[in-house]
Amino acid sequence: MSISKRLEDARKGYKKGDSSLSASAHDPKRIAQAAKEHHGGASSQYLGDMVYGGLDGIITTFAVVSGVAGAELGANIIMILGLANLFADGFSMATGAFLSEKSDQEYYERERQREEWEVDHFPDGEKAELYELYVSQGYSKEDALQMVDIKSKDKTLWVNAMMVEELGMLKDEKKPLLSALATLVSFVVAGAVPLLIYLIDLFVPIAPEISFPIALALSGIALFALGAAKVLVTGLSPIRSGLEMLIVGGLAAGVAYAVGALLKGIGGGG
Repeated sequence: MSISKRLEDARKGYKKGDSSLSASAHDPKRIAQAAKEHHGGASSQYLGDMVYGGLDGIITTFAVVSGVAGAELGANIIMILGLANLFADGFSMATGAFLSEKSDQEYYERERQREEWEVDHFPDGEKAELYELYVSQGYSKEDALQMVDIKSKDKTLWVNAMMVEELGMLKDEKKPLLSALATLVSFVVAGAVPLLIYLIDLFVPIAPEISFPIALALSGIALFALGAAKVLVTGLSPIRSGLEMLIVGGLAAGVAYAVGALLKGIGGGG
């Protein structure tokens, strides 16, 4: 049984007040088995990139569609601006995700190398630092000394402890390229939803007066669904999360539509 499944059961048990489910999640045999199957847990992190990338994609593209529709500039302009925004912003977000992830990991490695050097050259000072950190957290002096003694027997465990306790840094197992790819794909796929009806219109003529309402409905459904899917990352209520994203996306689209309507004369619309 995987760690993610065990944690899911633990959360459900806590939320529902189900002591038997919580007990099952904390069964020592199940914990040991999950630990054996655990290989860094990075895959679940890409889920966050996909969910938030998708949310950004659909909100920004729908805002473009709403602004152009408000200006009454026509389906061809919606397609041009919508697709340009979709791929340009998607690439920009993916690049940002890659560089951010890469920078964080490079910073972690630099700090880890420094800690390793300090452990090698100033072991007594590093032990004193770790001891004071444990004492400041509320451990007794005896327990703090014992914990330092245990950690300092193994250099890797010692450096790991210094990274967490002194710097508050955990190693991120995600691969920057995969994080960027997850962001890009989810942004483009979700961001294409507001444009679907206009893509169909290229092959099957659709009355202009119903195109935007259909795009509005599709975007609303997609926003709610992605907001609800966010609970896979946050663990919150899917209904509440879905409604929050629907409201945020609706406000963004409303502002864009209003601006487009106010400035439609400039673009030659209506």
